[in-house]
Amino acid sequence: MSRTDAILKRLLTLHPKLIDLELGRTERMLGAIGRPQDRLPPVIHVAGTNGKGSTIAYLRAMLEAQGKRVHVYTSPHLVAFRERIRLAGALVSTRALNAALEECEHANGGKPITFFEITTAAAFLLFSRVKADYLLLEVGLGGRFDSTNVIAKPFGTVITPISSDHTQFLGETIAEIASAKAGIIKRDSPLVVARQLDEAMTVIENEARAHGVAPFVAGVDFDGFSQRGKLVYQDENGLLDLPLPALNGAHQIDNAALAIAALRHFGLADDEKAIAAGLKAVVWPARLTPLRGALNAYIEDSQELWLDGGHNAAGAKVLAQSLRDMDRQRPAPLVLICGMMASKDAGNFFAAFEGMASQVFTVPIPGEPGALSAKALASFAKARGIETAVTRSVPAALARAAHYPGARIVICGSLYLAGAVLKQNKTPPT
Repeated sequence: MSRTDAILKRLLTLHPKLIDLELGRTERMLGAIGRPQDRLPPVIHVAGTNGKGSTIAYLRAMLEAQGKRVHVYTSPHLVAFRERIRLAGALVSTRALNAALEECEHANGGKPITFFEITTAAAFLLFSRVKADYLLLEVGLGGRFDSTNVIAKPFGTVITPISSDHTQFLGETIAEIASAKAGIIKRDSPLVVARQLDEAMTVIENEARAHGVAPFVAGVDFDGFSQRGKLVYQDENGLLDLPLPALNGAHQIDNAALAIAALRHFGLADDEKAIAAGLKAVVWPARLTPLRGALNAYIEDSQELWLDGGHNAAGAKVLAQSLRDMDRQRPAPLVLICGMMASKDAGNFFAAFEGMASQVFTVPIPGEPGALSAKALASFAKARGIETAVTRSVPAALARAAHYPGARIVICGSLYLAGAVLKQNKTPPT
């Protein structure tokens, strides 16, 4: 076990619950280490259900294309914990990460605190000690009572599409979930909002009004669309004719447009060339990403292998639409290799692939006790009328997928599964 893993294992024992949403413990922890949240560069705070990571990836790429030094905080990680913390453009070093985690562990003195709370405090400590122009800060869960929501006055806030997820923590209805996400809205901090369901938009607008903020909304104040191999973006300040983003899927047009809108609305994007360069340079693993590496040895030359971390019904719909678009370019049998956490809505996830998938192979997620067994997951796919087989591992599923010549094989259902796959594929952190 590495030193980092040993520290993280100790931190996991400090609270009986993995998730316990409130701000008191985080504020106490930050106070014990000198309130690093008061010494951060300008913060762009991002909440939502889907698209947070991709939107942050675009923001980072476009800001860095302007020569800016950018801190980034995202979660969860895929392969290594240090993927969560990027300091002025580079992943945090193992030595610096360990030192910050141990400093927080010592200052906490064994008091109850969740894993995310104390690791977020360590991230703030690191961000406060390295000079940067901006910090892109992703909400971990919800928004209002998320540990990241201790920033009193963000430079700007962004809300990506809201859908049903984490209902055991955020509420059963879209309005309740939206209320949690809208908790990041602050007075005097400009707000940019993606297209939303009506119930979510009503809640966001009410929260914004209560804080004296006028939301800048997709489909009303700005828009982005694909036209003749270009991304066309338009808002009140004009129209931009840009290259399509490097990330795959039609939904990435919306994510990219949201990031462009944020930069323009926050006064950070006066260089069209930098926006274009960022769109071409953006990287965000496990979001409809082609896999090239050790796992390709298990498939035939005529087959494609893809990885996607979408893990809820909305993510499945987006993935399914992207695969339909790909099928119009090159028709191919669709084979899904799927593992999911027990907390997710597996039935509605598979509903998106009814009539599309030729075969589903279900797999366990290595090292995740909260995952559905392959057998239990298979019952949800079978209930949707999809041919399904239980397999013991991703390599075993890939070997069986070889019976579908020319297939488009997509490993999906969980970011935890995606992380395990990248490790098996020997894909290094980026």
